[in-house]
Amino acid sequence: MQTDSERPYLPPIAAAAEQQRPGGKKRTLDVRKVPIPPNRLTPLKEAWQKLFEPIVKQLKLEIRFNAKKKQVELRVGKATTDIGALQKGVDFVTAFTYGFDIDDALALVRLDELFLETFQVEDVKQTLKGDHLGRAIGRISGTGGRTKYTVENVTKTRIVVADKKIHILGSFQNIQVARRTICALILGSPPAKVYGNMRNAAARMGERF
Repeated sequence: MQTDSERPYLPPIAAAAEQQRPGGKKRTLDVRKVPIPPNRLTPLKEAWQKLFEPIVKQLKLEIRFNAKKKQVELRVGKATTDIGALQKGVDFVTAFTYGFDIDDALALVRLDELFLETFQVEDVKQTLKGDHLGRAIGRISGTGGRTKYTVENVTKTRIVVADKKIHILGSFQNIQVARRTICALILGSPPAKVYGNMRNAAARMGERF
């Protein structure tokens, strides 16, 4: 059995290391672009400092806003050491463009086990049109947003209802519980029954972990 002293030392791979390609050319730095929808341009300008600091200070990435193309561009820099930093930065900016509060979106930078999931109301029931579609969206939010807040609190997720699109931020297991709950509400299940099933699922998940 090999001891620690006998094992070969392999230095960590830097995300921004410019390795030589077979042809002698240097590898270009990885760049990712996140388009900003028109309704999020003003919030982006107001929250730019809060968006900018964690990406530069924590993830060690380079970021800029391309005003002409209306997109945020992220790039690994020479100081970047985490190979997954670029994806974390993209997820953080994407969550903000979806409408999540910037403090909630920041959890994507700090924690590894959080994810984003997006689906449309019509993916659940394709026959929903007109007033029926509006009522289905209304059932998700509830009176004064109380249904949405209840689902968020029980499943420990964050939910954004943007027209026909539903965005969920949370851990993989919690997202599944929240999605099943929202689908049941869209299909017209009574809220009391949906809440009971959701709480049972959350309790089982808590016991499992």
